[in-house]
Amino acid sequence: MDPLLALAGLGVGVIVGLTGMGGGALMTPILVLFFGVPPLAAVSSDLAASAVMKPFGGWVHARRGSVNWALVRWLCLGSVPSAFLGVLLMRAIGDGDRVQDVVRISLGVALLLAVVGLVVKTLRKDRSGDGPAAAITVRPVPTVLLGAVGGLVVGMTSVGSGSLIIVILLALYPALRPRDLVGTDLVQAIPLVLAAALGHAFFGDLKLDLAAAVLIGSVPGVLIGARLSSRAPAGVVRAALIIVLLASALKLFAVPTGSVLLLVGLATAGAIAAGVARRGRSQDPGSRDETTAKGAESASGVSPR
Repeated sequence: MDPLLALAGLGVGVIVGLTGMGGGALMTPILVLFFGVPPLAAVSSDLAASAVMKPFGGWVHARRGSVNWALVRWLCLGSVPSAFLGVLLMRAIGDGDRVQDVVRISLGVALLLAVVGLVVKTLRKDRSGDGPAAAITVRPVPTVLLGAVGGLVVGMTSVGSGSLIIVILLALYPALRPRDLVGTDLVQAIPLVLAAALGHAFFGDLKLDLAAAVLIGSVPGVLIGARLSSRAPAGVVRAALIIVLLASALKLFAVPTGSVLLLVGLATAGAIAAGVARRGRSQDPGSRDETTAKGAESASGVSPR
């Protein structure tokens, strides 16, 4: 077993525990770019590890009641058979370098979509709270179609069971609380990644030694991340995740290293500027004084003239 691979699994597991997403979007490109694993083997091994890792997070949310089980059922109705279809589609493309290139490009596209999903989720989190749960009217047909699209992408690339499905769930069900959104996505992802992993294992793509090494690090990583999630600055973690995903996608598209470093530097600078601006707004003395004055006026029943 490669201890560096287990260490990478630990880091990815911590991020999954902190943010509820990022497992496939991070682990698969790490296996391809840093450990030289062929894309198909990386996809199948990451799916097998995710099938064991995700139930930990799903179990926590189920105990807290932050899972919409009706949405889970309709999503799985579309995603599970579609995950098998994604595996069959990859096998139909062909063997050797051709299929590996298709997987690499598909993975890069999926990572860029995941970046968009994380950005949208971050913007929504900044603008909304986590108040009482609102009544959700499930829309079966769009939900099944969402599951089918997500399952197809996951079956082909191992990416999307978290980031991609979450962003479309946001569009379909904007009233979902953030915790319910993450909990529902984690639970529906369990049969989804299991179906995709079984499909790859059936064709002999699964590398048990790789999956085992990833699991040794990722399972305790998820538990550590979940324990730290209430204290860690989630906004910083999400920003770092977006930057890592962007860099991974660009490298999968064979973008020169210099250009990748430039784009990542610009993204990092933008994230820092946004964080400083947000902190400045929250600590603005004028805003605090105005809020305090309004509170005092409201309590005394006196309004200014």
